[in-house]
Amino acid sequence: MKNILTGLVVVCCFFVVSCTKVVKMDLDTAVPRLVIDASIDWVKGTTGHEQTIKLSTTTGYYSETFPTVSGADIVVTNAANTVYRFTENGSTGEYLCADFQPVTGETYSLKVVLNGEVYTATETCIGVPRIENNIVQNNEGGIGGDQIEITYYYQDNGTEENHYLHRVVWPVSKFPEYKAKDDEKSQGNLMQEYFSDEDLKAGDLVNIRLYGISKRYYDYFRKLLAASGANNGPFQTAPGSVRGNIINQTHFDNFAYGYFRLSEADVRDYRIQ
Repeated sequence: MKNILTGLVVVCCFFVVSCTKVVKMDLDTAVPRLVIDASIDWVKGTTGHEQTIKLSTTTGYYSETFPTVSGADIVVTNAANTVYRFTENGSTGEYLCADFQPVTGETYSLKVVLNGEVYTATETCIGVPRIENNIVQNNEGGIGGDQIEITYYYQDNGTEENHYLHRVVWPVSKFPEYKAKDDEKSQGNLMQEYFSDEDLKAGDLVNIRLYGISKRYYDYFRKLLAASGANNGPFQTAPGSVRGNIINQTHFDNFAYGYFRLSEADVRDYRIQ
């Protein structure tokens, strides 16, 4: 299965014949499962009113598209029982809300009703520090000292345990690069993160996103990265399934993949010199 389901059944499933012919193996395809992408991102400097939740299903290993899911009833409720309704945009599987009110430290509940089954999750909106303006470029960086490398900084809050998700996109990347970090060894310090790539060149625009995440999501995402077999994008094919925080209240065993997450995010663009 593709996405975060069962993917790589055999490590070497592609064989090269005479260096030109690629052979596809016949793989069993499991029954599709619902995937709920309920990531609420509140970018600093915005209201955070416009949010999207996406529904799809898992699909075959070789498939390049994910079937979308229509007809769901989706609401998110805050601690004061204010209800935010997400309405599908046509038949796209994308459910939109235009009046969401994100508040850091607030607890929210998700409810998805689909085909007579009820899926729920609860999570807290986590704040994040700003990425400092002093991004540093080193033209002799990377492991071998022959890559362009940038370093960016952010101030950790020393009064609490914090967890962060880093996302970097650059022009030649097929997938974003993700890293999940905590402040266990850097409590209250000015934290730093490095990024380098052999294909970076002058003029390239690097987009950096820093998210505040919960401890539960931190643990989940690290498992997701490990299951993907790579650090570049957890949404590639994975050799094992990773369960999130979404529970099927109607039929427990008919679980959905995905996670209900609420994060404040800071965004910085850096132009390679």
